Amino acid sequence: MLFKETMQEVKLYQDIVNEGLRNIKFPEEPTDLYEPIQYLLSIGGKRLRPALTLLSAEMFDCEAHAALPTAMAVEIFHNFSLMHDDIMDKAPLRRGEATVHEKWGTNTAILSGDFMLIQSYQFISRNESSVLPSLLSVFNRIAAEVCMGQQFDMNFEKSNNINITDYIEMIRLKTAVLIGASLQLGAIVAKTDDTNAKLLYQCGENLGIAFQLQDDLLDVFGDSAKFGKQIGGDILENKKTFLLLKALELAEEEDKIELISWLNKKEYKPVEKISSIVNLYNKLNIQSYIKDEMKHYTDIAFSALNEIPIAEKKKEPLRRLAETLLVRNQ
Repeated sequence: MLFKETMQEVKLYQDIVNEGLRNIKFPEEPTDLYEPIQYLLSIGGKRLRPALTLLSAEMFDCEAHAALPTAMAVEIFHNFSLMHDDIMDKAPLRRGEATVHEKWGTNTAILSGDFMLIQSYQFISRNESSVLPSLLSVFNRIAAEVCMGQQFDMNFEKSNNINITDYIEMIRLKTAVLIGASLQLGAIVAKTDDTNAKLLYQCGENLGIAFQLQDDLLDVFGDSAKFGKQIGGDILENKKTFLLLKALELAEEEDKIELISWLNKKEYKPVEKISSIVNLYNKLNIQSYIKDEMKHYTDIAFSALNEIPIAEKKKEPLRRLAETLLVRNQ
């Protein structure tokens, strides 16, 4: 019942954002610049980040629609980063559909992504002048940090000298800071004090780290029908996730040799590779380590939320949403 009620609450925010996205008016020409943007925004997405912006604004008694331009900026920026990430990753699919660079070519995808970045700032600029400097300060910092996170992620693909501290910092920058900013920006629009806005950022950033760790966990141990992704995809791609890094840290000589052997093999049966590495993870009890890590960051997040001096009932929607997302599909 909790999941159903929470998702109904979130859907109200998602509907507001989706309506805003549908109402964007693009010039008629050049169509190849604007069509890819409309396409990417129309093929789905959870709209979690802009929903958090609207939710946080309402925590401080600001009507959700007043925070819609900022929520739109967050969602458009997020999709800009996805469009460019897909180019760098040479990804053929996004949300089950062809990626923009596959449909329109790399050059067009770069330009359309650039326009989305500009457009996100256009939406931010629709805010009142009294809050605009604070909004831009946060938005500029987060935009830079997301780019840093993507570069670290690409660097990790070529490096064999990555540890868990490096990995946590990478996912903090690439994923978590935007979740934190989504909450902080909504609080700024609502004109709460700086301390409250920063506490919400801390809450969101740490939840973002926990969410990404959960994605690592579900990729290996989740139900593919519920998770919506191929189970073991990270294993087949040799992605340096928390699970792999922890296994390399804990494995004794024989197990480490086997694990490294699988990482170096060029030819193998996918099912056999996934099965063998999952067996090693189970032997090393990796699930318990990643769940402990998730709890660590979730506890930090809720501690920050608890410090905000407003009525508990105003914090409850965010708390329920976080708890619901952190038990999904396990």
